[in-house]
Amino acid sequence: MKNQKRTIISVEVSARHIHLSQKDLEKLFGQKYKLNKLRDLSQKGEFASKETVSLASRVKGFIDKVRVLGPVRKETQVELAQTDVIKLGIEAPLAVSGDLQKVKPVLEVRGPKGKIMAKAIVAKRHVHCSPAEAKKIGLKNGQKVKIEIMGERGLVFDNVVVRVAPKMVMSCHIDTDEANAAGLGKICGVGKLISS
Repeated sequence: MKNQKRTIISVEVSARHIHLSQKDLEKLFGQKYKLNKLRDLSQKGEFASKETVSLASRVKGFIDKVRVLGPVRKETQVELAQTDVIKLGIEAPLAVSGDLQKVKPVLEVRGPKGKIMAKAIVAKRHVHCSPAEAKKIGLKNGQKVKIEIMGERGLVFDNVVVRVAPKMVMSCHIDTDEANAAGLGKICGVGKLISS
């Protein structure tokens, strides 16, 4: 279409992980526990911690060494790829990260000091950007765009949700299933953001 705009953007692969509330962190790792940073992530202030947990479903399946991402959040959530959901034999809705109102706890999360029940989602693919970046290319929070993945197995992802917030750096996040379909490496690739 004539009015489409195309912007080169980094595409990052988000493997299965868990965000914990402080309350749940303490149940799993001990009273007044604080996460230990392993490495910074691309979004400012966010990091992969040294801590990992195990996930178990009541139906079937078990996944060990699931990375805890920091900092702590208001509410605990597990983010999985659809392949993980099938392995665990659970139902996890496709949702924007943090949108948990209609999600029920379906996984037992096990840590060295205890266990909790947690909500799980398959995170909708999304683009992070700052208000300044969004304004520059005409994006709005909640808008849906397309991302064209470049490469030998290139494809176009539709319904990519734009998430505008201060301190964010422009990048697209997809899960491991989506990355494998597009032939991307384990960490990142390059794409074109297509908006009207």
